[in-house]
Amino acid sequence: MKALFINGGPRKNWTTAKMLENAMKGAVDAGAEVEMIHLYDHDFHGCKSCFACKIKGSRTNGVCAVRDQLRPVLEKCHEADVLVIGSPIYFSYPTGDAIAFMQRLLFPVLSYNPSRDEATGETKMTLMDRIVPTAMIYTMGASKEYADQAGYPSILGENEKFLKLLFGYCETLCSYSGYQFDDYSRYDVMEDVQQMRAQYRDEQFPLDLQKAHELGKRLAEMAR
Repeated sequence: MKALFINGGPRKNWTTAKMLENAMKGAVDAGAEVEMIHLYDHDFHGCKSCFACKIKGSRTNGVCAVRDQLRPVLEKCHEADVLVIGSPIYFSYPTGDAIAFMQRLLFPVLSYNPSRDEATGETKMTLMDRIVPTAMIYTMGASKEYADQAGYPSILGENEKFLKLLFGYCETLCSYSGYQFDDYSRYDVMEDVQQMRAQYRDEQFPLDLQKAHELGKRLAEMAR
């Protein structure tokens, strides 16, 4: 059983990476073989709208046809039994690299000629022939209160919706009020913001890490 973890953030040792690392540990506890991939290590672009994945008789089999540095990553995604994608939130959305990756991951799997399951009566819009437990992990500087007021559940919920539609299962885990700097004295930041984030780091973030661990373990147990 293989569990793949995608870091859509630019840093390899900060909050997003730490959340993913704890999810990995949970997956290992459930018996999974794990791997972390950092998107910022790869040179790639989003969907080019070539529609090669939609040609009749296409041999892409749900993997983006563009052969660049992301292609091997996408092939691993389709071989994985568990897929977890993490990203910090910049201006209400995942990073540009994370969004580009999601386009390349999801669009080739989406069927333009959906079939109907005779047993359940449901319309199948995916080329996936199995359920792959997936999850989105988000980290952000915003508080939960601000995120809710700004409509983050609706905005970010779109990714969960499409992952569930195409891969069969998805969860979302958010970590709020992220501590952004090692030394806040070097940066022009309001004192109360620094204090609020320091408190979250000390009191809540360890609980978020535990939730990530439980998430990774739960998804791997589902796949097993």
